[in-house]
Amino acid sequence: MPRLYLHVALPVPLRKTFDYSIPASLHGTPHVGARVRVPFGKRELIGVILAVDEHTDSPVEKIKPARHLVDAHSLFSPQLMQLLTWAAHYYHYPIGEVFSTALPTLLRQGEDLYDNLTHWRLTTLGLNLTTDALRGAKQQAAWQALVPHGTHGISEDFLKRLGIERTTLLALAKKELTEEFGQHETKLGTPQLKYAESPITANSEQETAIAAITRNLGQFKTFLLDGVTGSGKTEVYLQSIASCLANHKQALVLVPEIGLTPQTVARFRARFAVETVMLHSGLTDRERLRAWRRAYLGHAAIIIGTRSTIFTPLPHLGLVIVDEEHDLSFKQQEGFRYNARDLAVLRAQLAQCPVVLGSATPSLESLANAKAGRYEHLWLKERAATLTPTTIKLIDLRGQKLQAGLTSALKEAIASRLKKDEQVIIFLNRRGFAPVLLCHDCAWQAKCPRCDAKITLHRNPVRLHCHHCGFSQQPPSHCPECQSKALRAIGAGTVRVEEALQELFPKVPVHRIDRDSTRKKDSWHNLYADIETNKAAILVGTQMLAKGHHFPNVTLVALLEADSGLLGADFRAGERVAQLITQVAGRAGRAHKAGLVLLQSHQPEHPLLQQLLASGYQGFAELALNERQAIGLPPYGYLALLRAEANYPETAFAFLTEAMSHGQVLADAPEFWGPIPAPMEKKAGIFRAHLLVKHHQRAALQRFLTLWLNKVNALNDAKKVRWAIDVDPQELA
Repeated sequence: MPRLYLHVALPVPLRKTFDYSIPASLHGTPHVGARVRVPFGKRELIGVILAVDEHTDSPVEKIKPARHLVDAHSLFSPQLMQLLTWAAHYYHYPIGEVFSTALPTLLRQGEDLYDNLTHWRLTTLGLNLTTDALRGAKQQAAWQALVPHGTHGISEDFLKRLGIERTTLLALAKKELTEEFGQHETKLGTPQLKYAESPITANSEQETAIAAITRNLGQFKTFLLDGVTGSGKTEVYLQSIASCLANHKQALVLVPEIGLTPQTVARFRARFAVETVMLHSGLTDRERLRAWRRAYLGHAAIIIGTRSTIFTPLPHLGLVIVDEEHDLSFKQQEGFRYNARDLAVLRAQLAQCPVVLGSATPSLESLANAKAGRYEHLWLKERAATLTPTTIKLIDLRGQKLQAGLTSALKEAIASRLKKDEQVIIFLNRRGFAPVLLCHDCAWQAKCPRCDAKITLHRNPVRLHCHHCGFSQQPPSHCPECQSKALRAIGAGTVRVEEALQELFPKVPVHRIDRDSTRKKDSWHNLYADIETNKAAILVGTQMLAKGHHFPNVTLVALLEADSGLLGADFRAGERVAQLITQVAGRAGRAHKAGLVLLQSHQPEHPLLQQLLASGYQGFAELALNERQAIGLPPYGYLALLRAEANYPETAFAFLTEAMSHGQVLADAPEFWGPIPAPMEKKAGIFRAHLLVKHHQRAALQRFLTLWLNKVNALNDAKKVRWAIDVDPQELA
């Protein structure tokens, strides 16, 4: 029998796989996609088997034997293996680290795939019980949940998700109606369609979209669901998922932010009596593994999560949905710089199922794909019948006297809404108390010593904090330049606006929603509970407020600085501002009450703002696409960004200059823009520089990158810098 070798992907920053022999002591048959423990230098690492082969390119005498097979079966289907391998090559990232990204932390550390879960089932006495024999509502609910599962039982974890507590199950056990047992769960589940509540009647536009999606179940097709805010995109998702479940398939739903998952999950669980799991970074490692395992075994019918959820193994995948597809959060900005939205399209293609990209402000890339016929464009142009039109007005900030960024017109508008017991959103994309600490006598400004950025003043506790590198210190008592004590907090952050509103409206609750206020577990859940009382309230927040939240009693939305992003150096700055304004404005008037949006601006005559007011996001997008096409920028050109970081700016520039010289002599070389300093050249004490690569063909750019990066890696200066390639960059920061 020929000798076999394992080709293993290891979580190390090397762009290669590693070969190991199979010793006689290795019990079991190695499966592609299974984990294996192997020696690596003086360490032992856990990798993923990519192939079992008779051939090896390594010297046979140097090949070490593998130590231990961690899994008896593959963790990844052939389609998911193909997706991960493709992603490693397309984004030019070490394949071992790509596969590591796809696994929950505990599985990376060698945890057993399966778990001895606590289950509950009805006893013979419990099975013969009638509903009216139990008086307590909690015990009745628990009994009704257990009845369909007979003697096979159901996991305590799933019962907990249904709101059934262990104390209730123990109370039934005392009556000898239930019993607890352990089950080593390995059996594959099959999704079923079970409603918790009846679906609502869709309007004509929704019906058209639902019909288009559902008649393509079982085959690949990409849909762009382009619906104005409040048009009922979620209902299209829900009814499409119902058809998916009826075909015994799983639905994968990607959302951009952790903050959206509780509200999304609540809506899905209210509609379907099926197992729905969440996957995001806010879970503990144990919670994440349990949810991942339920998805892997097919027991979870609906899987909702943030970008890394795209890599979750699903044996019955039948529908992929990307909500708020335009959102920058789907692009990983460090390490493995993948775009989950783009990988969702490829994953659906490999699984031969439809994928729905939904947004009120679609990315220009998705709109271009729809125009070219690659995506089917589904329109929801009307807000749901229960919603009323929203009025948008500009407030000219020039010459105005402000109180923490609030004009007198805005304060009056807030007061009038609160008197009606309505709610208000104040949007400001700046955390902290004040963005600048300034000396009134000599104009000195507090800056971060480690970054090219001003440092933000925070309260509770009082400190100067850099939002880029995390540097923090006590504010000085006097000016370091002129020794004056006339230090002033200039500008307004969310905390300062919050304090000003509390002072102006002392009887109304003010909720601040930013990274600082939502760090604690369940903070979003508690916040939603407070807001859903539908009493007068003010919500002050950053971009987190702009992402798909449904607050039906909000009737006024104000952007304190509507033009704050218009001067950005990134060519996508206008697109981001237009999306942000449209998304934030969409939070107003989502029920039967009329909505008002106030945009405070120092440039009310700016063409972008006027374009948005005149023809909405659709009109802006048409104009922006024409501009991009004229100059060959995405989506009509393809980019890669070579980033370099070093202790000295000259070192980073020398590396990029040498890299460019090696690239310019290669066949079919692209355009090079740079090297130039990054928009924030110094960050966390390190100097950063960029070299942008542009090509008119995606495939040609990929061929070039494969050849070029091998040469870049061999440069002498490559060891003096930290460098990374970012394919299809979404930010040039």
